[in-house]
Amino acid sequence: MNLAQLGVDYSVTLRGTSATVGIPFSVRADELITAASLKLDYSYSPALIPELSHLKVSVNDVGVTTLPVTSAEAGKPQSAVIPIDRRLITDFNRINIELIGHYTRGCEDPSHTSLWAKVDASSTLRLTVEPFKIHADLATLPLPFFDARDTRRLNLPFVFGSAAAFSTLEAAGVVSSWFGALTDYRGAVFPVSSGALPTGAHAVVFAMPDTTIAGLALPPIEGPTLAVVDHPGNATHKLLLVMGRNPAELRTASSALVLNSRALTGTSALISNFAEPAARRAYDAPRWIASDRPVQLGELAAADDLTVAGYTPDVVKVNLRLPPDLFTWRARGIPLDLGYRYTPRVRADQSTLNLSLGETFVGSLPLKAANPAGERWWNPLAQPLLPDGSVGERKKILLPPLALGSRNQLRMHYYFEPAAGPCTPLLDNVRGGIEANSTIDISALPHYLAMPELASFANGGFPFTRVADLAETAVVLPEQPTSSDTQTYLALMGQLGNATGYPALRVTVGGASKVSQWADKDLLVIGNLQNQPLFAQWAERMPLKRSQRVQAFRLGTWVDETLKFVAGTRQREDLPSSTQMTVAKDGSDAVLSGFESPLKPGRSVVAVVADAGSQRALLNALMSPELLKAIQGSTAIVREAQVHSLLAGETYYVGHLPPIAWLQWNLSRSPLLLAALVVALAFIGAAAAYLSLQLRARRRLR
Repeated sequence: MNLAQLGVDYSVTLRGTSATVGIPFSVRADELITAASLKLDYSYSPALIPELSHLKVSVNDVGVTTLPVTSAEAGKPQSAVIPIDRRLITDFNRINIELIGHYTRGCEDPSHTSLWAKVDASSTLRLTVEPFKIHADLATLPLPFFDARDTRRLNLPFVFGSAAAFSTLEAAGVVSSWFGALTDYRGAVFPVSSGALPTGAHAVVFAMPDTTIAGLALPPIEGPTLAVVDHPGNATHKLLLVMGRNPAELRTASSALVLNSRALTGTSALISNFAEPAARRAYDAPRWIASDRPVQLGELAAADDLTVAGYTPDVVKVNLRLPPDLFTWRARGIPLDLGYRYTPRVRADQSTLNLSLGETFVGSLPLKAANPAGERWWNPLAQPLLPDGSVGERKKILLPPLALGSRNQLRMHYYFEPAAGPCTPLLDNVRGGIEANSTIDISALPHYLAMPELASFANGGFPFTRVADLAETAVVLPEQPTSSDTQTYLALMGQLGNATGYPALRVTVGGASKVSQWADKDLLVIGNLQNQPLFAQWAERMPLKRSQRVQAFRLGTWVDETLKFVAGTRQREDLPSSTQMTVAKDGSDAVLSGFESPLKPGRSVVAVVADAGSQRALLNALMSPELLKAIQGSTAIVREAQVHSLLAGETYYVGHLPPIAWLQWNLSRSPLLLAALVVALAFIGAAAAYLSLQLRARRRLR
């Protein structure tokens, strides 16, 4: 595993006379480490004195080795393979790389620019593991099927009978959305196996009394049942059995698993007296910031993550997941009521608290001196100290709305200017912290979004995740879905669960023949051009046009350009458009397409066109941050490791605006309508003035 896979996705530079970087890694509960080594790629400053400087490597605070610095190799890339005693490795581990650096034998400045060492991102940690048999027990769930200590993408096979009915797929979607929520940043895929168990892996099995799976003897099914058993082919792997006598009981067992897994114990549990939770309200997803009240930062981050220490502190990071349809047009900003505290400076200097939203810089707040105008205790300008010796302040800040997306990160970095110089020791006694009762408030922003917008689907699952339990979502599969179609469906359910943090308890799954029953739902249509008839039936709505010779995308025409001028902009202009875009006929290209539902205005359709040749590339694009940001507009074509997004089709809007905002928004988009309104108001005013003058003239004549 390289440093990025271990969570260190930034350039590592150690500065000063003593600086440390920590590299975390963990070990799965069902794996036993037999050997470990660290391949460290590094370089260091030519100014370091070899006799006084070195790099110290430790594992869990136990020294492993010391790397000397030499004048001959200074400034050059170097590499060292460091063996790690497996007895030092526990469940959660930390490798510390510490620079002890000196550039002079006399008095030195601890913050001198010549004191540096770099750890290259190509450094790798190699672990040799053996499977470890753990006890089969429901109390350990989600272990071993998902282990939070594993930073890799979850690959969990789902096993069905010879052909999974749509009702069974609904139950499987509930479970896959739960695992997707657990995996968070890792992502999850669910290979499908029909009638046979996978080898060399844990798996989830969905079974009813008539289900036959080769090599597996199912226990008697007396109702909704959950069980964990050994894999018949390898006892180090486990099977999670989700069972019921009919589809309703299978759905009950799935719901009980995702909602009450912590209450289960033993190798098997019969679910009785299960009560479904109340239906979710719009925009109440657990991972989304509430849009009806101010939200405290303490609700979004642990208290320990809001405090820092030292002259080179970590960045305080608070993840912000917002509803993708927030309407920020003409908004002055998102109010942030920020409370923060810090060790006061001895004298006024350049110390600041720097705020950024993702990569967008927001501003700097100066860290004031304890007594800026003198040393007298009665100085009225002196900062009042808190009991812990720090100074507390509170500021109201407006976060730029254009920098907000479905997934954001508020970053707050304390910069303490070192108060030391040559022959002056640097006292590492500075602290900083963000108050947990600091609030961010999006309640003033209405919900209104121009659609189709695939960025909102790829990043936040919108519009399906507007209701977290997917009660207003229907997944439309081919009448005879292939294993590739089922895998795509399960992975997308995992993505939607990840977006909301809540399982898809009320999702509806069915074939294309029943789509008319779901007119009042948002539709997720999955299949390929051969087995999904809706792609042909809705060809006029979709930018995808099928022919025997070529498969192409029809985009905007001159008629659209004329209507833009007459009635205002009907399409977003942030993406390039094209007249035609061809896709490969061999199925190696996957397509995401969004458009308004042909069944009911205001409802949305996201079409996922993929088969066995392109499904893996599509899912990888949805789970890779560098590819995910390229999915936007109304159509996205995924070709291996590339994503091309396009504009096509009509723009429609979902959500509601206050009347005044709605009028302003529509007038701003149509200059001719605005001019006509001005002329009409002028005529009305002139007519009112004319009638008023006529009445006055008549009264005067009488």
